[in-house]
Amino acid sequence: MIAVRVEIHPALRGPDPKASKALLNHVLKAEGVHDADITIIFGDDELLRDLKKTFFKKDQFTDVIAFRLNDYKEPAVEGELYISLPRAEENARELGEPFPKEVGRLIIHGGLHLLDYHDHTTEEKRQMQEIEDRYLDQFPWKTLFKT
Repeated sequence: MIAVRVEIHPALRGPDPKASKALLNHVLKAEGVHDADITIIFGDDELLRDLKKTFFKKDQFTDVIAFRLNDYKEPAVEGELYISLPRAEENARELGEPFPKEVGRLIIHGGLHLLDYHDHTTEEKRQMQEIEDRYLDQFPWKTLFKT
């Protein structure tokens, strides 16, 4: 069974929890995962900056952080995804992409990190982006935010 929970900072306008869960479920199932317990936390820049300082010893803003809570060798995936909505909005502006699409990309990107995908090298980044693009093409990302 795949269980996905969504938490949204109360001062922020976050994506639709049901659509966010559906997107991550789609990615997990397509990647062969049948057992997962994941929480997506949509927060602000300061939350992710604090996490980056605490766990990675880097004082910088970031858009997504993924924590795998159990061993990558385990078939069941336990984890947390933290996504900065203000950073996603800025990314979308800079890239000329719709905000819901950028949020969808970050959900996918974080989910792939939970599955042990990496983006340290140029080739790894290219591969991850191809996978993200494929899943964005398969999912109605516009449903992430209700109008």
